Amino acid sequence: MLVDGQLFRTVWIPEGDDVLVRIIDQRSLPFRFETADLHTVEEVTVAIRDMWVRGAGCIGAVAGYGMWLAACEAAATASFSTLFKRFAETLRSARPTAVNLSWAVDRQLQVASSVSDAPGKVAAIRAAAQEIADEDVAACRSIGEHGIRLFRDASELNGGSPVNVLTHCNAGWLAFVDHGSATAPIYSAHDAGIPVHVWVDETRPRNQGARLTAWELGQHGVPHTVITDNAGGHLMRTGQVDLVITGTDRTTSTGDVVNKIGTYLKAVAAHDCNIPFYVALPSSTFDWSASDGLTDIPIEERSGNEVSSIEGLCNGVETTVHLLPQGSHAANPAFDVTPARLVTGLITERGICKANEESILGLFPEKKLS
Repeated sequence: MLVDGQLFRTVWIPEGDDVLVRIIDQRSLPFRFETADLHTVEEVTVAIRDMWVRGAGCIGAVAGYGMWLAACEAAATASFSTLFKRFAETLRSARPTAVNLSWAVDRQLQVASSVSDAPGKVAAIRAAAQEIADEDVAACRSIGEHGIRLFRDASELNGGSPVNVLTHCNAGWLAFVDHGSATAPIYSAHDAGIPVHVWVDETRPRNQGARLTAWELGQHGVPHTVITDNAGGHLMRTGQVDLVITGTDRTTSTGDVVNKIGTYLKAVAAHDCNIPFYVALPSSTFDWSASDGLTDIPIEERSGNEVSSIEGLCNGVETTVHLLPQGSHAANPAFDVTPARLVTGLITERGICKANEESILGLFPEKKLS
C-alpha cells in the first residue's frame, strides 16, 4: 500500500540490519504514522499482545519474524532447542484467538527441526519468515481478484450506482502484510473503476474501524463514511447496504467464523434483511482442527480498561478520556462467533465457496486427510 506516495508493508526486515524487525506501529494511527523496531522475542510478544500490530495475517507474519529473532537469541547459547521452544510458547501465548499466530509459530518450529546446526536453523527460519509474509501478500491479492466479481454483480444490479459495502473492524492492509482480506476486493473494485462506497463500523472498544480502516481507505482514495457500531442494522433495513464483507481471526473447517466482537450482530441483521454476508480470509486463517466455533475456539477476554476509556485527539494532543461512572465494571470479550448458517460465502485465495465443510474442502482438498 502507498502511504503519502511511499510503498509500505506492515512488517519487514530493513536493509542493512542483521537482527531487527520493523513494524508499522498501529497505536499511533490515524494521528501519526510511525514505525517501531523490534530486537527481541519479548519485544515482539509485547507488540502482539498490546496491539502495536493486530489482524490475523499481520500477527502471523510478525510471529514468523519473531521466531527468527528467537532463533538468533537461542543460537547465542548452548541450549538452542530448549530456549527456542520456550520462546515459541511465549509468542504463542500473546493472543489466544487469532490462529495465524500459532500457525506461524508451528511452521517455524517445523523448519527448525529440519536443519541440524544452529547457523543453518537461523538462516532457514529467516527465509521462512519472508515466505510467510510473501505468501500473505499473494493470498490477499488473490482474494481481491476473486472478490471483485461480487462488486461487478452488485454494480450491474444497481445500474452502475455506487456499491455500498459495510465492513466491521479492520480487515485491511494493516491487518495483513499488504492488500488486506475484506478490503482486497474493495480496493480491486475501486481500482477497476467500479463505484464503491464503504460504511465503516467504528468498532468499539478500540475503534479499529474509525481509526484504521477509515485511514486506509482515505489513503487509497476510496469513498467511505464512518458509522457507530449500532447503525448497521438501520442502514440495512433502509436499503443503504448492498453487501457486507468482514474478515476473520479464525474460521473452522465447517465455516463458523470467529471475528471481532459485533460481527455476529451484523450477520444477524444481514440475514434478516436478505443482504449477502461474506467473510474474506487466506487459508492460513482456517483452523482445520476445529469444527465448532462455540466450543473449539478460545475467546480472548481483554482488559475492561479498553471499554471504560477512549483515546483520541484533543486540541492537537493525544489523550485518554474515562467514560464510566466511578465503581462501574466493564467486560471486554474481544471476539464473537458467527455460525456458518449466517455466512453467504467465504472469499479465499482459491476462490469463493459456501461456508460448509464440503465446499471448503472442495477448494482445499489436501486438508481432507489432515
